[in-house]
Amino acid sequence: MALQDEFHFIDQIKPKRVSRSGLIAGIGDDAALFRPTQEMEQIICMDTMVEGVHFTKKTMDPYQIGYKALAVNISDIAAMGGTPTYYLVSIAIPKDWNEQELLSIYEGMAMLADKYHMDLIGGDTVSIAGNLVVTVTVLGEVEKGKHLLRSHAQPGDIVFVSGTIGDSSAGLSLLLHNKKNYSFSESEKTLIQKHQYPIPRVEIGRLLSTFERVSLNDISDGLASETNEIAKASCVTLLIDEDKIPFSEAILKQHQDRALEFALYGGEDFELVGTIAASDWEILQKQAKKHGYILTKVGTVSEGGPAVFLKRDGELCKLEMKGYNHFTK
Repeated sequence: MALQDEFHFIDQIKPKRVSRSGLIAGIGDDAALFRPTQEMEQIICMDTMVEGVHFTKKTMDPYQIGYKALAVNISDIAAMGGTPTYYLVSIAIPKDWNEQELLSIYEGMAMLADKYHMDLIGGDTVSIAGNLVVTVTVLGEVEKGKHLLRSHAQPGDIVFVSGTIGDSSAGLSLLLHNKKNYSFSESEKTLIQKHQYPIPRVEIGRLLSTFERVSLNDISDGLASETNEIAKASCVTLLIDEDKIPFSEAILKQHQDRALEFALYGGEDFELVGTIAASDWEILQKQAKKHGYILTKVGTVSEGGPAVFLKRDGELCKLEMKGYNHFTK
């Protein structure tokens, strides 16, 4: 392992302060202890990022890898309407990663954790013969009965998305073609920023949790995959209007011919897609606008078997449940 002293490394990543009042014992014992907040439901999620699959040193710096490893998990908490509270990190380290690079990974996480007042409460550090593997577990909470599930969609609902879609995949395409140190244009830098520093939509998820019924998913594997997950969980049909999918100026300038492909099948935007009762849509829009959140109506929900259709040039095209898949090429 690249580290000379594992215990010295753990001492360096151990937080110097505590953000959550419910934390009883963090790093330093065999396990962490925390006191859940009364009247709240607890949320837990975990994601793994593997070098060569989710990132390479050619596309991301260690700091960015750390930031993103935590961001993708916080995004899952946002999709439940919750607030992130604690996180744990398990890291498997090959010999070609040095201590400063590893510390930078944790610094990237800490920067984002500070924004949401999260505490690092544990994890594991081991050596590995292959590539770097970073696994992050995040805990969160949401008010009892206010959680947002994929199964909450009903016929007549409005389908919406936050932000713009496809930017991250377009940014990754630029990085893979040119590498991270290339002299990119300003619009290209915008797309790359979306890939390297995705913004979890916690605040939007919290707003959505105040409504009576919302289905929600974060866009990690592309709009086609995420809408199909909602359709399947709710046993409904989603109709998506291609003309209403929000694209950024940057993606239209750099990849107008591939913008739809990136949005539907690229993934890693970590925006939110969901449904809400049509009677609540205007209220949601007004509240979102008040806070500066961008939500766009992209379709509707109808009765029928689990399916998603894209309305294009007056015709309906079925969107299959495909996006990034780790087990296919």
